[in-house]
Amino acid sequence: MSSTYGFELPLLLFAGFRSIIDELHAELARRGHPDMRSAHGFALQAIGPSGATATEVGRRLGVSKQAAGKTVDRLEDLGYVEKAGDDTDHRRKLIRITPRGMEALTLSAMIFEDIRARWAAELGASQLAQLEADLRTMVPGPTFRLDVPGWFGA
Repeated sequence: MSSTYGFELPLLLFAGFRSIIDELHAELARRGHPDMRSAHGFALQAIGPSGATATEVGRRLGVSKQAAGKTVDRLEDLGYVEKAGDDTDHRRKLIRITPRGMEALTLSAMIFEDIRARWAAELGASQLAQLEADLRTMVPGPTFRLDVPGWFGA
């Protein structure tokens, strides 16, 4: 039996997450999205199919409205989102995902499936399924918090 330390578990989980995300972004770059970053993917998910305001994006990501606004501005510069008026409340500025943004999300989903299939081939399908089941057991609640930047704050 090898000796392990408590601090290794979160490091291994983070390293696994990071290796998957790095592989995703390398493949996205090869397929025409070289400027996509992890924060962009999280922001697009936070915006969602119905759109959102910068305040809503910030709340969903656990960052300030200003931080969310900077990310949204960058996504707009890259053509992944657009800002438009809200038909139901003319005071609100709604952020909506563009067709280029939807393409990036769709492509990301396909790449994640390819990465998962590679992990299943490497580890064995039943072993990977068990790992996923075990992680679901240990993760509290049905939703995932995306406020990673908050972990590293003072």
